[in-house]
Amino acid sequence: MPAWGLLLLLWTAVQAVKDCPAPCSCQALETMGLHVDCEGRGLTVLPTLPSNTRHLLLGNNSLRSVPPGAFDHLPQLWTLDVSQNPWHCDCGLTYLRLWLEDHVPGSLADILCASPAQAAHHPLGQLTGYQMGNCGWQLQASWAHPGIWWDLALVAVAGMGVALLGGLLCISTESLV
Repeated sequence: MPAWGLLLLLWTAVQAVKDCPAPCSCQALETMGLHVDCEGRGLTVLPTLPSNTRHLLLGNNSLRSVPPGAFDHLPQLWTLDVSQNPWHCDCGLTYLRLWLEDHVPGSLADILCASPAQAAHHPLGQLTGYQMGNCGWQLQASWAHPGIWWDLALVAVAGMGVALLGGLLCISTESLV
């Protein structure tokens, strides 16, 4: 019976690492997760990751951005190292920043921006909205310029004044007759 248990454990480990991305190395964890090591592999894009990834090392690569939703299919992901990459810290990196704030907030200090100029050499977690760019967070433009409302109000007041003046003139000419 112990031999069958050992074979089952070995088969489970082999199945766990079979979806490992080609440039990375994977190791099955005792906790039924996967340790995916993609550190220092010259990656310029995020590889397709197995859904049972628990520890992910992406440090020391050439990653500049992470697509929105890149880690949403990894519910077991506990550890993420994305340090030492030339991050382009604009609106496109908002997803990574928010994901790290929710899951690994301490790591934001280790992520240094390489570009654009206003964000370069700053940790991602310390950037202001201005440094990351506009990101579409401005209010929607109104269909009418605010000055038009003042013009309409002035026309309405002038119209009421003319109507009142006309009424006063009618009353005053009737009393003279």
